[in-house]
Amino acid sequence: MNIMLVSVSERTREIGLRMAVGARRRDIRRQFLIEAMVLSLIGGTIGVALGSAAAVAVAFYSGWSVLISPWVAALACAVSTIVGLAFGAYPASRAARLDPMVALRFE
Repeated sequence: MNIMLVSVSERTREIGLRMAVGARRRDIRRQFLIEAMVLSLIGGTIGVALGSAAAVAVAFYSGWSVLISPWVAALACAVSTIVGLAFGAYPASRAARLDPMVALRFE
């Protein structure tokens, strides 16, 4: 959520410009929700990959067997995406509520 709030504050002029040329509030909200979902999906995928690699490495050096279920990996990525959507909702709503004239004057 903090990353998305910083993204909204850094891109205030861009948001104002998009709204001034005709973007609707739902377009702005959708843009930031998609961005939050993609960021969290990438983070979840990297987490699953690193966790799987660590499990395989530990299993290799300890002589244990390891089973990594693709369903659990997909569930982890899905949960990560849902969390990104939930915590990206407030920054997206905040971006959509910006006044275009105030946003264009913002430095």
